[in-house]
Amino acid sequence: MNLKESEREELIKHRLVEAKETIEDVQLLIDNDRLRAAVNRIYYGMFYSLLALGIAYEFETSKHQQLIGWFNRNFIHEGLIDSKFGRIINKASNRRTKGDYESFVEFEKEVVLEMFEEMKEFISKIEQFLLSK
Repeated sequence: MNLKESEREELIKHRLVEAKETIEDVQLLIDNDRLRAAVNRIYYGMFYSLLALGIAYEFETSKHQQLIGWFNRNFIHEGLIDSKFGRIINKASNRRTKGDYESFVEFEKEVVLEMFEEMKEFISKIEQFLLSK
């Protein structure tokens, strides 16, 4: 994707808005005890923010693990972003995969609420990082 700077900035903003809107979706899902769906949306909210980061650094892929690997290599391992954020996205990815593809998976509300707080912190951290560049 060979984007002009203005197009790139617009796409970054779009992905961050998408991530933040997902926070509202997760709250609705938790409020209605749709915990497996909430785990999915928690992951996707973080994924959208990573897509914004990828766009900013001209890295693109449609593969989730490739994007997470790129993030871990270039931002976590390089010390640009605290390692806890690498653990947060990896844990959310694993739980989302389990919830989406395994049978009879249920998540405890306390676990989902903790993930929700981590999601909000993760999205905020990525947005702050992008704004500082």
